[in-house]
Amino acid sequence: MKAIVTTTIHPPTEATLKYCEKTLTSDWIFIIVGDTKTPHSLYRDLEKAYKDVIYLSPPDQDILYPELSESIGWKCIQRRNIGYVYAYKAGAELIATVDDDNIPYDGWGENILVGKEVMYDCYRSDCGFFDPLSVTSKNHLWHRGFPINLLREKNNVTYMGQKTKKVMVQANLWDGDPDIDAMARLTYMPIVKFDEITGPYGSDQLSPFNSQNTFIHRDALPFYCVLTNIGRMDDIWAAYILQYHMPDSVIYDVPTVYQDRNEQDLVKNLEDETLGYRKTLCLLSDISNYMDYLPDKTKKFLECYRNEIKK
Repeated sequence: MKAIVTTTIHPPTEATLKYCEKTLTSDWIFIIVGDTKTPHSLYRDLEKAYKDVIYLSPPDQDILYPELSESIGWKCIQRRNIGYVYAYKAGAELIATVDDDNIPYDGWGENILVGKEVMYDCYRSDCGFFDPLSVTSKNHLWHRGFPINLLREKNNVTYMGQKTKKVMVQANLWDGDPDIDAMARLTYMPIVKFDEITGPYGSDQLSPFNSQNTFIHRDALPFYCVLTNIGRMDDIWAAYILQYHMPDSVIYDVPTVYQDRNEQDLVKNLEDETLGYRKTLCLLSDISNYMDYLPDKTKKFLECYRNEIKK
């Protein structure tokens, strides 16, 4: 069994409805995690219309996982962690973490390499960490959470040929309004299409991935969640932490969604990425001591999450 997980405060979007449709023709289930502002009745209607769509309302979450729910808080995207735990306990072998503004293309979810030994195009960066956009035609941009201290060096990459790795995380790219650093978005306001990406690629160096259009093996889930209380480094620092526990386990692949981004305050996004500007390079250079970089509330949440996964 495979699970798609998202959280939302919006009425069902085009993307949400397409993921619902995916459950009709495959073995995906779709877990939608509500928040206090979510229009609950609309998602109860989706549950009735699609037998493999599951809506977890705020009361459902408090009943299922009271300690974890309290440690996350409300009105935040980190509610999706509840969906990860639910999927894990339901026995999902593969978890797809998605956003409700990422419209899946036809064929989304069909070329999954997670859990397999995969031949991929391997690159290494002179700066010691790999930006997955550095080898695309849009390498003037950079992935959210890549250390800005290294921007001048990030595109100095060497192709190492084809190598093989056991894939635990597959981060597919996104056309449209991509998940890039807030400064890059404010500067360029790009709408992109990554036509040149035709197959899996990556590095054996630490690299950022996000919590949208990303496929995760169940064995990796105890080491991955969307961290609380660290702004927009929530999924990015979590990605680096996962790679500390499971080195050389991530690949990137072709875009399989179009991001029609929900309205956002880009300056607020930038403010929420400030921790990363200050601390990400320090974290990466001292990744074995990652707990030292997390606020106390984040540590408490992480303990709750990992305890719930183990139950």
